[in-house]
Amino acid sequence: MLQLDKRILTHFDFLIPILVLPIIGISYFLINEANPMLANKQIVYFSVGFLAFFFFFLFPIRKLEWLLPLFYWLNIALLVSVEFFGVSRLGAKRWLEIPFVHFTVQPSEIMKPALVLMLAYLIKQNPPDEEGYGIKMFLKLSFYIMLPFLLIAKEPDLGTALVLLMVGYGMLFVIGVNKKIWFSIIIALGIAGPFVYGNLHDYQKQRIYDFIAEKPSYHVRQSLIAIGSGGLMGKERIEATQTHFKFLPIATSDFIFAYHVERFGFLGALGLVLLYAFLILHLLTLTFKLKSDYFAKSIITSVALLIFIYMGVNISMTIGFAPVVGVPLPFFSYGGSSFITFMIFFGIVQNLLAFRFDTTYRFVKFNL
Repeated sequence: MLQLDKRILTHFDFLIPILVLPIIGISYFLINEANPMLANKQIVYFSVGFLAFFFFFLFPIRKLEWLLPLFYWLNIALLVSVEFFGVSRLGAKRWLEIPFVHFTVQPSEIMKPALVLMLAYLIKQNPPDEEGYGIKMFLKLSFYIMLPFLLIAKEPDLGTALVLLMVGYGMLFVIGVNKKIWFSIIIALGIAGPFVYGNLHDYQKQRIYDFIAEKPSYHVRQSLIAIGSGGLMGKERIEATQTHFKFLPIATSDFIFAYHVERFGFLGALGLVLLYAFLILHLLTLTFKLKSDYFAKSIITSVALLIFIYMGVNISMTIGFAPVVGVPLPFFSYGGSSFITFMIFFGIVQNLLAFRFDTTYRFVKFNL
């Protein structure tokens, strides 16, 4: 047992928590400063998230890979059930209520690890050749990506749906697909663009119009004021008027980056972005150590892509460089769904790294 523990510690990637824990700490500081009640709820989310991390860290993923298709299709069933039994909030039906306890779950969030694991499972079963996947395998993998995309977009939750789409095809781009297929997709998207726009909801079209016309919404205007007022070093709590006088909407979730800059200035923003950048680069460098383990390589690549997409979209949104969508800042925005999802992902990543001495992993060649 002592030998097993020692090997786990030897293979455990300690740089990931070194980069993630400061992000969580700063997030809690800001949320508690803005709304202590929300901070107390966030502690509950932190607790559930860390429990989820340890569960998936210790879960024998390799030995139970055959369960991954079942996990995927179970989540597809949950997404379908949202249409019939879902709870509506703010005009969107995205949640299922758990009977008797009055808690709700958002199947679209659970679908993220389900899709990533399913694609990794399929890629492991049929790795690409030197020229990448051909049209047959590409269409098969696309089916598993497009099915949850369409179900989530119908809720409507276009932001989450597009994240799944980008992560799924981003993973295929890194793993390898024939270049002719990508060129064909680019041409097809150019032709289909006007038809896709015509089928968007009115509020989605308005967001795109406001962005293109350079007419920032009230949320974005207040965000820009908060960011500009932060200056180089930021302001003291009592002077952060945009947040504490409630001018900045959703200051603890979607626009928490603007609140962070108002408090800690340009240097604080730079420090936060660098933490994310180092985390993404570190995850990508891990994939280069894996020579033939397409399962681990696919999952780690997808986690890096998810963090990059969430961070890029959220920060771009707060500074007016992207339309406003409900995409949180990983480990930073208030709320449980996103935090728990990313803790599950990192539990899986650490599992694949720390337990690679197991007999199940010995077929894999590592460049260490």
